[in-house]
Amino acid sequence: MNFYIMTLFPEMVENGLNNSILKRAVEKGCIHFEAVNIRDYTLDKHKKVDDYPFGGGAGMLMQAQPVWDCYQAILGRIPNTTEGDGEGKPRVLYMSPQGRTFNQEMARELSREKDIIFLCGHYEGIDQRVLDRMEVEEVSIGDYVLTGGELPAMVMIDTISRLVPGVLHNDCSSVEESFSGNLLEYPQYTRPEEWDGMKVPEVLLSGHHKNIEKWRTERALENTRRKRPDLLDKGNDSE
Repeated sequence: MNFYIMTLFPEMVENGLNNSILKRAVEKGCIHFEAVNIRDYTLDKHKKVDDYPFGGGAGMLMQAQPVWDCYQAILGRIPNTTEGDGEGKPRVLYMSPQGRTFNQEMARELSREKDIIFLCGHYEGIDQRVLDRMEVEEVSIGDYVLTGGELPAMVMIDTISRLVPGVLHNDCSSVEESFSGNLLEYPQYTRPEEWDGMKVPEVLLSGHHKNIEKWRTERALENTRRKRPDLLDKGNDSE
């Protein structure tokens, strides 16, 4: 799976993603990511990519031309890509607080794509004309405002990558973690069996897989009722 990140701060993205599980996934060839500097595509001799918004207002706006040319350059690197509608066009996700809220269900949906382009804005945003022409999908990671789209893009790439086959050492991990089936994960324990007077639940030491699975399901439901009861409104509470 290939991720292309359109950004003014490629080093920020590369440093954030080139670690731990994602680094190993890149080395194994499960995923590929490329941070592309929008500033490299400006026609301004001073490498300027922003200007004042028409109609006035605070702050600066990223200009259409460098964003569009950067996008075209990325399309040129993706085989069998077309500008118009159709299977050949990769999805373009614009990081925006006005967008659809990202969640695990959306991550699963996106993990089935072959190529995804992330557009990271800065300043007061991006000229609407290029957003319209690129037919972006606006996506938000929460109801708050950040200084740029790089952090949301990295959060999404991390979440999506975990669902790509071969990325996790144990592929069952992506199925049995929080938000699988809209339930939070059950509590987990490791050695020693007793720490500071607190013992691991006896059932987990029993070796009885059916009882362990039952306990985990009950604890997952209990965790969800206590911490995120809104998730159970989606019909996951079987009782």
